Amino acid sequence: MKSQYTLFVLLFASLAFWGCEAYIYETSENYPPAVPRGVMSITGDERVTLSWYPNDDADLAGYNVYRSGNAETGFYYLATTSSEIYVDTDVENGVTYYYAVTAFDLDGNESELSYDLVYDTPRPEGYGVRIFDMNQNPEVAGYDFSDYLVVDFRDELADIYFEYDPQSNGLYINRTADDTDIQDYGYTETLDDVSYAPEKGWSQLGYVEAIEGHTYIIWTHDNHFAKIRLTRVTPTMLEFDWAYQVDPGNPELLLQMSGVNKARNLDKSRTGG
Repeated sequence: MKSQYTLFVLLFASLAFWGCEAYIYETSENYPPAVPRGVMSITGDERVTLSWYPNDDADLAGYNVYRSGNAETGFYYLATTSSEIYVDTDVENGVTYYYAVTAFDLDGNESELSYDLVYDTPRPEGYGVRIFDMNQNPEVAGYDFSDYLVVDFRDELADIYFEYDPQSNGLYINRTADDTDIQDYGYTETLDDVSYAPEKGWSQLGYVEAIEGHTYIIWTHDNHFAKIRLTRVTPTMLEFDWAYQVDPGNPELLLQMSGVNKARNLDKSRTGG
C-alpha cells in the first residue's frame, strides 16, 4: 500500500513539473519584452538623437522607433535598430516631432509604445562666427539670426552687435531693437549646457558685458529665441557658437527633452502605421 502511494505521489509531482515547464515555455514564446524606459532626445541641426535604457530581456531582438506630429495619436513606424541609440535625420528645423520606442523579441512579439512623452524641435546652429567692433568695422559688427549671417550693425535685420568702448575699456553685446531682449546666462562649459530660454532675467539696459566662456540668450524682436557662447573676446572681435530656434515662440534651445514619465496609454492599434 505504501509503495502504491509513493508511486502516485511521484507521478503527480512529475506531471506537475512537466506542466509547469510547458507554462514557462509558452510564456517565453507569447509574451512581449518589457516596454523601453528612459527614452530621451537631443536636439540638433536637422537631426534628433534618441536614446533609452537597454532592455534586459534574454530573448530581445531589437527596437522599433515610432514618430508622430501629435503627442497622443498617429505614431507610425520609423525604423528598426539593435542599439539603444537612433539618429533621425529626416526632420526639418522648426518642426516639432514626437517619438516612442518599442522592444521586440526573437519570436516577433513587440512591446507597447514607451511611456515617456518625448518630443523635439530641431534648430540650426553654427560655430566660430566672428563679428567686429561697430566703431572700427560697422559693416561686419552685427548678426542676423534669421538668415544666419554677419551683417552691418545698422541692418534692419540685425539682432545684436558688438561694441568696444575705449574710454571704459568695456566690451559689450548690444541689442539692435527696443523689443529685442538679451541676458547673460553666465559661464557654461559648452553651448549645449543651456536647453531653454528662461522667462526672466532680461537686461534692463539693452546690452550685456561680453565675457569669454559665457552663454547669452537672445529673444528677438520677431519672437524667436537664440543663444550664443563666446569662445574668444578681444577689443576688436567677438567669436561665438550659436543656436537659433526657427519655431516662433518656442523656447527650446537644445539638450534633452523628455521624460516627465507621462503615460500616454497608447497601443500600436492606435498608431498611424
